[in-house]
Amino acid sequence: MYKALKKDLKKIRETVNIQIDRFLPRKDEYPKNIHKAIRHSLFAGGKGIRSYMLIKIYSIFEKDIQPILPLGAALEMLHTYTLIHDDLPYLDNDDFRRGKPTCHKLFGEDIALLSGDTLLIYAYDIVSQMEISDKLKAKILEKMSKMAGPCGLVGGQWEDVNNQGKKVDKAKLAYIHTNKTAGFIQSTATMACIMADVSAEETELLEEYAGNVGLSFQIVDDILDIEGTFQERGKTIGKDEEAQKVTYPALYGLQESKNQVEQLMQRAKDILNKYHDKALMLQRFTDYLYLSRW
Repeated sequence: MYKALKKDLKKIRETVNIQIDRFLPRKDEYPKNIHKAIRHSLFAGGKGIRSYMLIKIYSIFEKDIQPILPLGAALEMLHTYTLIHDDLPYLDNDDFRRGKPTCHKLFGEDIALLSGDTLLIYAYDIVSQMEISDKLKAKILEKMSKMAGPCGLVGGQWEDVNNQGKKVDKAKLAYIHTNKTAGFIQSTATMACIMADVSAEETELLEEYAGNVGLSFQIVDDILDIEGTFQERGKTIGKDEEAQKVTYPALYGLQESKNQVEQLMQRAKDILNKYHDKALMLQRFTDYLYLSRW
C-alpha cells in the first residue's frame, strides 16, 4: 500500500530539491560558509511534508504541477529557516536535526543565524520570480507573511519559549501549537487553493484538513519526546520535560493526547473522502504520516 506512496514522496521531494538547487548559489560561491550551511540544512534528508501537501492538494484541481513547484521550494526554504533558528542555544538548544549535527554545531551560531535569515529572504525571492500573475504573487506573499510573522509562527514560538515552566490553560496551549507548527502546514492548503483558484468553501474545507494534520503532527512530536527514540526523531529525546515546555502530554496526559491525534486524523481523512481518487495519494500520505511516526 505504501510502496507507491514512498515512491511518489521521493519523486516530489527530488523534484522540489531540483528547484531549490537551481535557485541557490553554488556552495563554493562567496560567502562560502553561508552557502555551505544553507545546503547542509536544506538537503539534510527531510521528508518535504509541506511541499508534498502543497503539491498534492493543488493536484486535486490541476494536472500540471509545474506552476506550483517554485512555491514548494520556497516553503522548504522557509521551513528550514525555522529549524535552523529553532535549534539555536537560546531557543530549543538542540545538537541534532534529522539525525545529523545542527547547523550551529557545524558552522557556528553566527553562521547559523545568518543562514536562517538568508533562507527566509530566499523564500520570498523565489516567489517573486514565479511565472504567475502579480495578483497571485501578492496573495501568496501576504499569506506567507501572516503565517511566518508575529501573529503566526514567530508568535507561537515566542509563547512556547516564554511559557516554559509555567502553568497554561488549554487555550494558550492550542495557540502555541497552532501557530508554531499547525499554521504552517495549514497554509499549504491555503496557498494551493489560491494557486488553483478554488472557491472559498473548498478552501476552508481543505484548510481544515491540513490544520488537523498539522496539529496532530505537533501532538505526536510531543508524545515521541517521551516515548520515542533518537533514531525515530533524529534529535534529542526528553528535552520538552527537561525544559518544562508546554505540551499536550503535560496538560492532557499521554492517553488523551493520543486520543486527540486519532480524532484529528480521522476528521482529516473524512474530508479527503470527498475528492475520491483525486486525493488517493494524499489519503495514503495522511495515513502514513500518522502510522509511521508511532
